[in-house]
Amino acid sequence: MAYYNMAETEKRIKAVREILHRKELDAALVYFDELNVANGWYLTGWCGQFEKGAVLIPVEGEPILLGGPESEPFAKMGCAVTKVRCFPVFMVPDEEYPNANIINFRQLDEELRAEGTKLRRIGFVGTATIPHQVYVDFKAGFEGVELVDITDEYETLRAYKTPWEVDQIQHSNYLCDMACDKMLAAIRPGAYEFEVAAAGEAVCRANGATSFAYSTIVGSGERAKAVVPTATNKKMEDGELVMIGIAPRYNGYAGTFGDTLPVNGVYTQRQKDLLNHMRETFRLTHEMLKPGNCGRDIDVPGRLYYEKHGLKDYLVCPFAHSIGLMEAESPFFGPNGDFVLVPGMTVMVDVSFFGHPELYGGRIETGFVITEDGSRPLSPKMFSHFMQDL
Repeated sequence: MAYYNMAETEKRIKAVREILHRKELDAALVYFDELNVANGWYLTGWCGQFEKGAVLIPVEGEPILLGGPESEPFAKMGCAVTKVRCFPVFMVPDEEYPNANIINFRQLDEELRAEGTKLRRIGFVGTATIPHQVYVDFKAGFEGVELVDITDEYETLRAYKTPWEVDQIQHSNYLCDMACDKMLAAIRPGAYEFEVAAAGEAVCRANGATSFAYSTIVGSGERAKAVVPTATNKKMEDGELVMIGIAPRYNGYAGTFGDTLPVNGVYTQRQKDLLNHMRETFRLTHEMLKPGNCGRDIDVPGRLYYEKHGLKDYLVCPFAHSIGLMEAESPFFGPNGDFVLVPGMTVMVDVSFFGHPELYGGRIETGFVITEDGSRPLSPKMFSHFMQDL
């Protein structure tokens, strides 16, 4: 009935407390919502619907889930943190809950003090995403408290995957393989983009997908230049390329794939040439996935290849990024990236072009686990597919 692994949760809470001790903090406040789900899910294996939330981790004592009254019964059934307090600032605006026990942050401070916990310095996680009113209310409720941004330290914990995390990401990529087969079978002239998305999403859900890390991408013809075009009611046409992608989550962890192919099943020579350039860039980037390399290393071969073949003006995204609770998450491995690969990291090779005057846009993408001497594909099927020219 739950998506979390309690042994993993306990290790993560311990790691957060090590940050607190190191920085002489009394607690951590980890903000999350349905869009910015990852930091909260990392500790809870859970996210509420409609309402925002946070996890308060004192340096000693029981963690507390801060949320709204619709989240409370849901959390008690499926969240790793079951001590819940409800606050107006996390609720659906203007909604009323006459039987709910709703408090403010001053009352929470008084409750903690009565238990012997006095908060003087609190580490905040999510300062780039936390709503202004949540910040203001929290600071007013804990009068005199010093707030310290520990987002970078916290999110660095998420960069290094445990074997259990890798297993979840691996399973998500198995779902991607199944989705790919169903989506390819649905592509034909006259079919709607949303039919292709539905085919992929249905098989993922039927095989245990928790949710999806982005809205399924199906962009045919000129819509492919939109970078992340979600499926619409556009009919796919003969002669067009269509770009597809899906990102199922399993136990909260994402997998993904991307591909670009002809709607009618037959590539023109021009389409083949450009997509083969992408495949060569994929191969060059994959070769750089080795412990010790960082973005400044990984990005170079693909970028030089794009420049050589006149494609650099259509390059919007770097060629590699991490994957975990989010489909694309820190650390990223762009041309200025200094974060060094180590074994156990999970990385996507994501090769794309957008804004081309003739073929508009495309993407090919699949993932890898960094090993002691290189990398291992998360989807052997997709890896083999992209390692060959068309």
